Amino acid sequence: MAAGLHISISAERLLTLGGLNITNSMFTSVLVSLLLISFAIITKFKLKNVSKPTVIQNFAEMIVEALHGLVHGVTGDLKRTRLFFPFISTFFLVIILNNWLGLIPGVGTIKLLVNEEAAKVEEVSQTEKASDHSNVLVDSVQASEAVATEEAITLETEEATQEETPSEHSGPVAVPIFRPGTADINTTISLALISIIVTQIFGVKYLKFGYFKKFINFSSPIMFFVGILELISEFAKIISFAFRLFGNIFAGEVLLVVMAFLFPVILPMPFYGLELFVGFIQALVFSMLTLVFFNMATISHEEH
Repeated sequence: MAAGLHISISAERLLTLGGLNITNSMFTSVLVSLLLISFAIITKFKLKNVSKPTVIQNFAEMIVEALHGLVHGVTGDLKRTRLFFPFISTFFLVIILNNWLGLIPGVGTIKLLVNEEAAKVEEVSQTEKASDHSNVLVDSVQASEAVATEEAITLETEEATQEETPSEHSGPVAVPIFRPGTADINTTISLALISIIVTQIFGVKYLKFGYFKKFINFSSPIMFFVGILELISEFAKIISFAFRLFGNIFAGEVLLVVMAFLFPVILPMPFYGLELFVGFIQALVFSMLTLVFFNMATISHEEH
């Protein structure tokens, strides 16, 4: 039974373009971006016909008004709201679409046959080319002896591998085409880095160089120690953001896969409803925390 389950904690390679490995999480993230861009373009054209509001226009206005009200409720300042709104809305929409996309039937089950052996051969050839460039100054006799020795060892290793490895493990491997970007730790770390870096940019924009006083303060030993804690907390936010989002979404996907494998008809349905709620909450939590950090960075330490 366990042989039918396919659970991978890391994203899996679909293809290679110019030396860049395209994983299933990257493919899904690009698809989400295209969906958001297409929706924005369609809405822009629909707004030209103001006399007859369409369903798409009403839906877009509902999203914008809800997110704008959320941001303004925290900042209390229209100027900051307009500055923060594009970032917060983008974070929320990208994360929630990635979270919910993993619940669509076919995500995780539609697979592509990937020739892993070809990828290994390509990696070995690239390694050999790099080794050749690094050994240009080696004497020709020593080089020929080394090559002969490597070939002999390689032949022996291949023969041993062919004897020990069953034939069923060779050949193409079935890899899921779609994997939510938020179920990949690389994507969540990227989102966390963007959030924290933009926070520092807003802090410098509003407080100039006085923003760094909360990290470096020699006015007293206590404030110096507090500054060190503030600096550590900035790095801790990246880890917290990344692993909270990744852990919740990946754990939910594993739960759904296991439940669907054991009881494919009725039992998974309540868990789908739970994951819809979790996907929304995680997108909201990430966006709200980012918004709070943005707002706090623009307020001087004395005003906190």
